[in-house]
Amino acid sequence: MKRFSTLILAVVVALSSVSSLSAQQILVREHTLKNGLKILLQEDHTVPSICFYIYFRVGNRNERPGITGISHLFEHMMFNGSAKYRPTEFDRIIEEGGGYSNGSTWNDFTNYWEEFNSELFEKVLDLESDRMRALRLDTANLEQERGIVKEERRVSVDNNVTNKMEEELYATAFVAHMYQHPVVGWMGDLDNITLQDAKDYFRTYYAPNNATVIITGDFHTEDAIKKMEAYFGDLPRQEPPRAVNNAEPEQLGERRAEVHKIAQLPAVMIGFKSVSVSDSDYYPLEVLATILSRGQSSRLYKRLVYEKQMASQVSASVDDRVDPGLFTFYVQMKPGKTTAEAENEIYAMLEEIKTAGVTDEELQKAKNIAQADYVRRLKTNQGRAFILGYYETVYGDYRKSFEVVQNYERVSKDDLQRVARTYFTDRKRTVITLIPEKQETSEASSQ
Repeated sequence: MKRFSTLILAVVVALSSVSSLSAQQILVREHTLKNGLKILLQEDHTVPSICFYIYFRVGNRNERPGITGISHLFEHMMFNGSAKYRPTEFDRIIEEGGGYSNGSTWNDFTNYWEEFNSELFEKVLDLESDRMRALRLDTANLEQERGIVKEERRVSVDNNVTNKMEEELYATAFVAHMYQHPVVGWMGDLDNITLQDAKDYFRTYYAPNNATVIITGDFHTEDAIKKMEAYFGDLPRQEPPRAVNNAEPEQLGERRAEVHKIAQLPAVMIGFKSVSVSDSDYYPLEVLATILSRGQSSRLYKRLVYEKQMASQVSASVDDRVDPGLFTFYVQMKPGKTTAEAENEIYAMLEEIKTAGVTDEELQKAKNIAQADYVRRLKTNQGRAFILGYYETVYGDYRKSFEVVQNYERVSKDDLQRVARTYFTDRKRTVITLIPEKQETSEASSQ
């Protein structure tokens, strides 16, 4: 059944500073095709351009051992031809019209987007609907993109020390959930994916009832709905994918692993089991990550980089995922300093927060930063489209994006102490230590 609803999205737009905020009304129209394809439309004639985003509810969370990386592989294959358009023609048409396109794969979703001159709107709908209807799925496409993805893995993971540490962190911290596997996939699985695997995956996860389209910018809503009906309305609905079961058991003790790689200096990565984005503790943890590592006045930077002179790089972040992820610390050491020293300082800092909390100034600054980061994304067609699609796909409802600024504002100092005591425990902790090796040592160990 078709479904129409009109909602007013009250978003906060930053003026001269984060402390000076006002509300701007943005009209969002929702429409669902008979085949289950959901469409969110946000008409705005400020500039003569349109952003078209499509989110598919599929990422490495939906994969299985043996075909890890297939979601990311599809991101590449989607630009390599369809029934009506030859390989490379998709990008050429959009770029000749003054636009650009891209795609990304994450743990919980895969998305594709184009931003283009308004006059190109109908052509983009034809391009997008054709590859959703009849993507070129043959041996040549699979093998070409398999080789490209494998090389991407070699460059971005196997030969990148920090990313290799992160891969080891998740592989060690998770024992049952697919979050233990990298989005880019394991090399052996990339070799193993068959053409039939690809066809089955496409039919299941690239169906209209597993997708949301977001259109923002210079169009007329009623006309856009008619065009979407014309181009996407005949795509067949498929059986819904099997729901993902979060079978990850409670972690009952610290886990440790080492990564031996060619590097100049040691580093350490620490992950604490965290929460999903739907948990009320997510926003306090996000604010705490900002207090700990955002800017030179953050606690980690002041303590480890400025005062102790033991680190050249520090960071802290919390995963924003459908299922619980990690709250992660990373420290790159300076010459003569050890990762054990960095760990001791981090654990001492967390104990201070558990017992004494944070200051009013720290809390307000972190809220300002988080709110400003969010509202800046709303200034552009692409930013608004990303936000609406992300909250619809990951949070399960794009209306959740209406509450972000208020959710940050509600965070209290007591909340920060509570989440620190709850999640920063040694039983929830996984530690990955980088052991630097010289070239000759690494070569000898691999023989």
